[in-house]
Amino acid sequence: MKYDSIIIAGPTASGKSDFAHKLARAINGAIINADSVQIYRGIENISASPFAGMSGGFDEIEGVPYKLFSILPLNEHISVADYLTLAKKAYDEVIAMGKTPIFVGGTGYYINVLINGISNIPEVSAENRNRAREMVEKDIVGAKNLLPSDFSANDPQRVARALEVFFETGTHLTDWQKIPRVGALVPNAMRILIMPEREVLLKRIAARIPEMIRGGAMEEAKYIIENNLDPERAIGAVQICDMLRGKISQDEAIQNWTTKTNQYAKRQRTWFNGQYNADIEIKNVPNADDLERVISVLNN
Repeated sequence: MKYDSIIIAGPTASGKSDFAHKLARAINGAIINADSVQIYRGIENISASPFAGMSGGFDEIEGVPYKLFSILPLNEHISVADYLTLAKKAYDEVIAMGKTPIFVGGTGYYINVLINGISNIPEVSAENRNRAREMVEKDIVGAKNLLPSDFSANDPQRVARALEVFFETGTHLTDWQKIPRVGALVPNAMRILIMPEREVLLKRIAARIPEMIRGGAMEEAKYIIENNLDPERAIGAVQICDMLRGKISQDEAIQNWTTKTNQYAKRQRTWFNGQYNADIEIKNVPNADDLERVISVLNN
């Protein structure tokens, strides 16, 4: 093939996981996760994982190998550098199988390091990592005030990452990121972007959240509460846990979950439109014609 791997990216509820699976079956591919939530175990329904509703292993569906899904407990932190190390191992395993690696996900900073590599930042000590996380948990606004104005992220995990790097090295993360990167994994990947119209996404998000609740999200949230795990890992987990604790009603939980997911999808759309140079863009929920088009491009 012209490309040595494939990246299928897009916002939540765009249909990318189903499309990736069909493509993998058609071209002897294997799926590698590029979603920062689906990497966690025990929230398969909440995260809309391909393994939602399934029991048992998380390494194969209909004969297609799957890598990096449901591999970490919710209480374990993973950095972008950690992800890149895991992705390199998964990539090598897929190549050794004689299959085509197909990365699929909506996490922009995972996809970015796959394509561009990562800044060569020194390892952060547990002391500084904990210090940063405690500061963010207590006062994220105050924590952000310690960072330079060109750091624009508001996600607690990314703010904590920027703080821990500053505490460890005395240099801001944004300055580290200006240094040439290392470790790019898939510079010759076919980049596919699945980007249905906004109204289509909103309808799909609104329709699937009640299905996720009926499909097992409640049981997953109960497990999070019973084991004192962190619900902040996933949109939806926070809302369902709040409902189970009696803080909000089920209708409020669904509405809050829907609103947060819509906001996340908007951020994803913005990132992909500005940062992801796609070879093929699919502007609808993928169908058989789209699959045929991609296969044709791969074979020519």
